[in-house]
Amino acid sequence: MFGSVIDVQTPVFDGHNDLPEALREGAGYSVEGLDRVRPEFQTDLVRLKQGGVGAQFWSAWVPAWLSPGDAVQGTLEQIDAIHRMIAAYPDRLMFARTGDDVRAAWAAGKIASLIGVEGGHSIGRSPAVLRVFARLGVRYMTLTHSDNIAWADSATDDAAVGGLTDEGRAVVALMEQLGVIVDLSHVAATTMRDALDVATRPVLFSHSSAFAVTPHPRNVPDDVLSLLSDNGGVVQATFVPGFVSTAVYEWEQGLEEHLSGLGLSRDFGERWAPSPRAGESSDETMARGKADHSASESAAREKAEADYEESHPKPRATIDDVVLHIEHLREVAGIDHVGLGGDYDGVEHQPDGLEDVGCYPNLLSALTERGWSKDDIAKLAGLNVLRVLDAN
Repeated sequence: MFGSVIDVQTPVFDGHNDLPEALREGAGYSVEGLDRVRPEFQTDLVRLKQGGVGAQFWSAWVPAWLSPGDAVQGTLEQIDAIHRMIAAYPDRLMFARTGDDVRAAWAAGKIASLIGVEGGHSIGRSPAVLRVFARLGVRYMTLTHSDNIAWADSATDDAAVGGLTDEGRAVVALMEQLGVIVDLSHVAATTMRDALDVATRPVLFSHSSAFAVTPHPRNVPDDVLSLLSDNGGVVQATFVPGFVSTAVYEWEQGLEEHLSGLGLSRDFGERWAPSPRAGESSDETMARGKADHSASESAAREKAEADYEESHPKPRATIDDVVLHIEHLREVAGIDHVGLGGDYDGVEHQPDGLEDVGCYPNLLSALTERGWSKDDIAKLAGLNVLRVLDAN
């Protein structure tokens, strides 16, 4: 079932895919029709097969600005969508918690489907919620998302607590006790270092790239990469254009300054769609969301963005940019500590050559052409992450 470059024993084990949130916004949480090409998404079962994806961490994400109760509810709805999607396609997908579950899915020719919660705000500062998430099958939690939380600093917010607080260290300890992998994507470098200081099991960066190549705050600095060998963790290289291309990152900074000068902003989850109500169809849910959403500021922002792009053509990230990051991660962290985390359906556009989940063979072919051995490709594609799963 897997692509020609990818050996059947080493399918891609991707660290992060936002299809659940895309289904909320674009389909009212309907999971129907994913067994055909869905051009409105970057992910469907047809292209997962084309891409040689054999294991996927599906992201359960909600905006960081939600109230604690709404964040918990929204995350449960995301987890529910993942379980419903898996149940709807039992011939294609298999729910997985453990490394042995993943291997069983591979042996059956199915895509192992795991759950990762993206952001510590999703537990509402409640250990009980974290325990419930673990019982529902959550296997990693990203400590923060775009904003700081009470016990941890985010990469994309102003420093507040200087990394992890004592409460944050206690959350990490509880996660390890529950078998929930500590995910350090999205966190500040201080938080990365604090977490690695107290972690006793291998961590993940589910979708991050190399700060030394592109100085985006979401990327991982070299000193942190060098700590992964002792920890046993893995950084899963992401494809997000602004993270892998310095030209795109600088363009995006210019756009932010332009919008700020106009009194406008861009926020994660600003169009957070409503959840379905009992007896309501997905079409009715989506219609209600459009009616509830005030479009005035969005329209002004979209016009400002279009005007800026007309006078400042946006550069394009390419597959070569991603290759440079992966090779830097290998050089600094070591071949045993690098994987893949595309962040499909989490961004509007992906780099040229990596437009959707069917494109993983393009990347692995590019690495093969640069002299990567079959064994190293296998580690990158999935074996390194499988080892982290086994160790947690």
